[in-house]
Amino acid sequence: MPDYIKYLQLPSPFVFHRGGRLYEAELQYETWGQLNPSADNAVLILTGLSPDSHACRHHKNDQPGWWEFMIGPGKAIDTDQFYVICASSLGSCKGSTGPASINPKNSRAYRFDFPDLCLQDVANSNVLLCRHLGIDRLHAIVGPSMGGMTGTALLQQHPGFARHWVQIAAGLASPPFSTAIRSLQREAIINDNNFNRGFYSREDWPIDGMKFARKIGMLSYRSAKEWNERFPRSLKKVPDHPFGIEFPVESYLEHHANRFIHQFDPICYLYLSRAMDWFDAYQYKPKTAPHNPLADINIESALILGTETDLLFPIDLQKQVSDLLDKASIDNRLYITDSIQGHDAFLVDEDTFSKLVADYLSATV
Repeated sequence: MPDYIKYLQLPSPFVFHRGGRLYEAELQYETWGQLNPSADNAVLILTGLSPDSHACRHHKNDQPGWWEFMIGPGKAIDTDQFYVICASSLGSCKGSTGPASINPKNSRAYRFDFPDLCLQDVANSNVLLCRHLGIDRLHAIVGPSMGGMTGTALLQQHPGFARHWVQIAAGLASPPFSTAIRSLQREAIINDNNFNRGFYSREDWPIDGMKFARKIGMLSYRSAKEWNERFPRSLKKVPDHPFGIEFPVESYLEHHANRFIHQFDPICYLYLSRAMDWFDAYQYKPKTAPHNPLADINIESALILGTETDLLFPIDLQKQVSDLLDKASIDNRLYITDSIQGHDAFLVDEDTFSKLVADYLSATV
């Protein structure tokens, strides 16, 4: 295990938003840069559903991170200036305690004995991590996709815990289309014969369910506009069997699905996927303005980013967040990009998103 991967032992018990409890739970995390003497230069990265704590490399021979272009010395989230923190989500299979972890009570994997997971729990575990690191108030929270909603949950439960907030490709709740997509993904996994009510093994893995779930996800992560440019219909091959892979776009989906099969534990995927669909910021009722779920988050400013081609979190959701921040008299900037990569634009449209985040963070210092 690389020495830059660290673990926080969470309080025992760690109490969940819906009442469950975990004992001896851990949170895997990584940090970059140095915390200054006043401990006010920390930036917390909240991940999407699939990534882990390795957001960027620690040295030139290290493996690239999932947001390599965004974080590092001299980059948009500048580790020469900021102390950057990123944890693998509680409930994932990426080093933090989740349904695939061993339950200390019986020395078996939790599976469906894992407590009901909400984004509020992911948020609270990150607050505990920050406090463990000596941070009482963050300079900024940066959250793309699921991380954007987790940031909302964090600020609602801990008003004023950050001065600034960057929400990317997210909203205050999942729209029905997004929930439908994730529901189909969960159904594909659960209905795989090898899923076996959660008692699958490495040898009898729900391969087909995980592949189909990933392919459904890829349809929603990218845009038809991008695929029209990348996959000309004229390029075909003779399939290996009747109705086998023939078109380039089919090969693309198959490649990404095969890469994903063993990268994520099926039950962990179910839990985090459902946590996204359960989250609804409007369930939080501020005392000062019950109809504005962002009324009391007590931040100085925010950057809200969306993309015209995003199917999962359409731009109306980002406009709604900006409007509510305006009503709460919170300074905010709203930018809707014309990136063609859909929901995944924040991961691949490097120039656009790097500049927007860099310009915003530089103005907050």
